[in-house]
Amino acid sequence: MSTQTMKAVRLHAFGGPELLRYEDAPRPDLATGEVLVRIAAVGINPPDWYLRDGMKALPQAWRPTPAFPIILGTDVSGVVAAIADDVEGFAVGDAVYSMVRFPERGMDGAGAYAEFVSVPAAQLALKPPGIEHLHAAAAPMSLLTAWQFLIDVGHDEPNPVQPHRHVPVPLDGRTVLVNGAAGGVGHLAVQLAKWQGARVIAVASGKNEALLRDLGADEFIDYGKVAADEVVRDVDLVVDAVGGPDTRCFLRTLKPGGALFPVFPLGFDGQDEADSLGVMVSSVQVRSGGAQLAKIGRLLDSGTIRVVIDSRFPLAEAAQAHERAARGGIQGKIVLTVTPG
Repeated sequence: MSTQTMKAVRLHAFGGPELLRYEDAPRPDLATGEVLVRIAAVGINPPDWYLRDGMKALPQAWRPTPAFPIILGTDVSGVVAAIADDVEGFAVGDAVYSMVRFPERGMDGAGAYAEFVSVPAAQLALKPPGIEHLHAAAAPMSLLTAWQFLIDVGHDEPNPVQPHRHVPVPLDGRTVLVNGAAGGVGHLAVQLAKWQGARVIAVASGKNEALLRDLGADEFIDYGKVAADEVVRDVDLVVDAVGGPDTRCFLRTLKPGGALFPVFPLGFDGQDEADSLGVMVSSVQVRSGGAQLAKIGRLLDSGTIRVVIDSRFPLAEAAQAHERAARGGIQGKIVLTVTPG
């Protein structure tokens, strides 16, 4: 364990946002194949607050039993501070971004709400030069999720929530409905589907209409005024970025041979109905991948895909950032700022 310290936000017990403590913590050591990153910004994602709360939505057998204190977070953008001797392709001073050790990260406290994090080199990519650290940190988990659902899974790891491998479906010329279209995954799924030539129907609250049309949505449905499943029929694909039990209602919007992709599949109980309708239901467990981030980075750099920032908070105010997330209605991503840049 390193004798050097850093500032970090640590959790000493499961519970609410008020338990997130900004304090001194050991700076991570470098292991073989790793890169030490000085963090400029951290993207906040739902797994952060799920873990903070003890993963209560998961079956009991899947819930973590960590050795506290732990540091939450996976999504970072920053600058390379040190490199293990066996690492090639990166240099000290490089601007980089990553989704760190997801979902395989052990409960070792080595998360991203901190000034430094060690990252396996295979999970790291150079930051797109055309965007700043704030937007780069907001991208990895949400954009990798949308990419692995819609474009390319990019790994062969077994999926814990279904027996078969997820396979993306053709998008060019198809109609795609995105539910939860203004959220982190949703607003990126809208853009990826449009980039691939789909006609996109975005479902979100009314305040998000102008944004989603600007991001490429062809049609907008305000769920506060009408339920999408009451007015939409014969779509080819539904990406439900909200997920859960209510995903079942979207089965009626799909044509036979269509597909339903719930981002949060736990609680879905409509498989028999899907089978009777000839609808494929499939999900993917997003996983870290530097090669995919390097490829996607070109889309971020060119402005083909852009990440919307809902709000930003200093690292020391991570508890307030989690409180913002709990209020819902997030437009894009919430980001913690750590160092200038």
